[in-house]
Amino acid sequence: MEIGGFKVGDYAVKEEGNKRHLLFDCRNCVYGTSVADDPACRYHIISVLGEVEADLIVLADVYERVYDEEQTKMLAEIAELRQKFNIESVWSYKHLGGKSEDCEQYFSTRHDMVVKIAHDLITFDPVMAYLTLLQELKLEQSKISESGNEYSKCTQTYINTLEHLKNGFESTAMMNQTKNFLSRMRTVPDSRKIYHSLFEVEVKPSFIGSRLLFKDMEKLELLDEYSIKQSTVQVFKHPSKTENMYFINPPEYTLSPDKYFVMSKTREVVAGYKPGKTSLSTVAKSRSYFERVYESTIKDVARQNNINLSHKEISELAEVVARYTVGYGILELLLSDRHLTDVFLDAPIGQKPIYVVHSDFGQCQTNILYTEGEANSLSSKLRAMSGRPFDEAHPVLDYDLPDIDTRVAAIGPPLSPDGIAFAFRLHKITPWTLPQFIDVDFLNPLAAGLMSFLVDQQATMIITGSRGSGKTSLLGSCMLEILQNTRIIVQEDTLEIPVPYMKKIGYNVQRLKTRSPISVSKTESEVSPAESLRTALRLGDSALVLGEVRSKEAKVLYEAMRIGAAGNIVIGTIHGDSAYSVWDRVVNDLEVPNTSFKATDIVVVARPIRFSGSLKRHRRVVQVTEVKKHWIEDPEREGGLLDLMLYDAKKDTLELMEDNLKESELFEKISRISGLTMKQIWEDIRMRGNAKAFLVEIKRENKLPLLLEAENSSIANNRLILFKEEQLTESGKIDYEDVLGKWKYWVKNSLVPNVQKKS
Repeated sequence: MEIGGFKVGDYAVKEEGNKRHLLFDCRNCVYGTSVADDPACRYHIISVLGEVEADLIVLADVYERVYDEEQTKMLAEIAELRQKFNIESVWSYKHLGGKSEDCEQYFSTRHDMVVKIAHDLITFDPVMAYLTLLQELKLEQSKISESGNEYSKCTQTYINTLEHLKNGFESTAMMNQTKNFLSRMRTVPDSRKIYHSLFEVEVKPSFIGSRLLFKDMEKLELLDEYSIKQSTVQVFKHPSKTENMYFINPPEYTLSPDKYFVMSKTREVVAGYKPGKTSLSTVAKSRSYFERVYESTIKDVARQNNINLSHKEISELAEVVARYTVGYGILELLLSDRHLTDVFLDAPIGQKPIYVVHSDFGQCQTNILYTEGEANSLSSKLRAMSGRPFDEAHPVLDYDLPDIDTRVAAIGPPLSPDGIAFAFRLHKITPWTLPQFIDVDFLNPLAAGLMSFLVDQQATMIITGSRGSGKTSLLGSCMLEILQNTRIIVQEDTLEIPVPYMKKIGYNVQRLKTRSPISVSKTESEVSPAESLRTALRLGDSALVLGEVRSKEAKVLYEAMRIGAAGNIVIGTIHGDSAYSVWDRVVNDLEVPNTSFKATDIVVVARPIRFSGSLKRHRRVVQVTEVKKHWIEDPEREGGLLDLMLYDAKKDTLELMEDNLKESELFEKISRISGLTMKQIWEDIRMRGNAKAFLVEIKRENKLPLLLEAENSSIANNRLILFKEEQLTESGKIDYEDVLGKWKYWVKNSLVPNVQKKS
């Protein structure tokens, strides 16, 4: 047999994740594929472990049984002990009794017993060897007490040998655990029961590389449980780890032998018509086609082998086969879990489990141990789908996976000296809304009303924060506040904003995709952000949204903002941690002149907060700052940055800086242009904030999360604007309390019933 290119009789050693895997081809074994159940299997493994070193043992048939490092070490210790006894020749006459001729009468029986324990049974059934040894030792000690000095002279050496064997056995982990097990039993059980307690095997399909680790689950505290694609997800709190544990149990790891057989045969058959490069780039569209093909093949394989499968079982097996042929394997399940925001596979692959970031439970360690083989296969798939190189000359690949709304950044040698690594960022399929942010305390109603008002008044806004602070999500929620009769141009280098969904619910959005900021390979087909922005400014009067301001495009953006060429509202994001840091980055790093930076009206700062040093991070908007216009060199030193709202961690809320409002140039400008008085401006802001807070209140009362989703939140926002417009048309002025009252009545009696029907 040959596995991984290493041919050694009927077994092979394969290096994976810096671990030595001892693999046995059990397809034609005359004995069973279970350490716990079959003595011949134990004999074979222990014999081989006497010749080679291994960290894990894999017994491969239509599915694989994997014995982890602790279990492999137990068996390796027995193999080492057997060799030790062989070297010592513990069954030789000098170890069996006294030197007098009278003692020789006992040697034959004792020799057979020691050989049985230390040579034969130790390999087939080490637990039984140990139990037999204890029984023999007890018997001989009893004989000595009954037979007197003569027998004692012939037996003490033998007793010493048995004690030596006992010490050897009890120095192993297997016998220590056996002793613990026996101490809880009233009678000595069948040794198979002991083996089943020692060797809880991991079972997985032979064509899947990833292992699932479920060890010590009974020590964990269950925090949450839900299902993803027929797979159970459980999130646990670990008693001694700072991160939580994310366990997933896909159906393909718990199938019957018949189903494993059918699935493996099906995969062999369909391997001949794997999709090529062209098909891979449109795999989302062709997925259902392949599943239908696989269903047909599964039916044929099952019929030929007299295996009865229901239509539902056939469909489920076809979905699994598709997952591991045209899909992304077990990663597909993680990338389908929209509770997750990030998935990390660090190099060297296979050494540590996959890590994820959960929206509710933070960073979690999964129970998935990915393999190098799967990583190499995924790299080939990404190369084919993207049409981009990924090798030592091009060690970075940044690519959007549109079929699963995910961005992947892959790195390899020489940039990553320990091998290939991946980082996946999962995009929210629907955009966040301001009411949803109120619901999770990201911001308060007044801040939401203020941002909605500023968007409506076409203020130029920059949202800043660290990675994972929520700035892109906040950008998306602000886009939903743009009137639906406005054309929006969105420029992104990574497709994070759910533009297709926004189009579906009535927004007029044109998306521009620019060159990735981290890709080493720059193909001619990719447009630079700066050139794309110049194009966007020639596409007509439109609101402009930039996924992130990174480099040279900043000059183009600010020049456009300064001369008013952008037309309507301009919103973008940039990395930073304060309004001052945004100025510092834009002016000093990106070389935008101060005079151009003043085109920024508002800077909104988002930040992850760890309350009282807690391990859990809570995303919050911490600062809303106006950029004033009458300063020359340093806006902070010259009073050019005016805080409108600041976050108070003790109260966990944004507070309005009322004294600062008197110095606001932006509100004075809005008042001058719109004709609104300051009182009317703040009545409008509070009406908007109260309306969004009311949606949150109704959502909580009716347990109706769908109410806050973009589709319904936008409908509610449109209706509020229409009520305001109707009153303005009829009376020439707005009674904001009256508008809000009519709108609340409409929400309760029209919107909520419609949403309940959809739920």
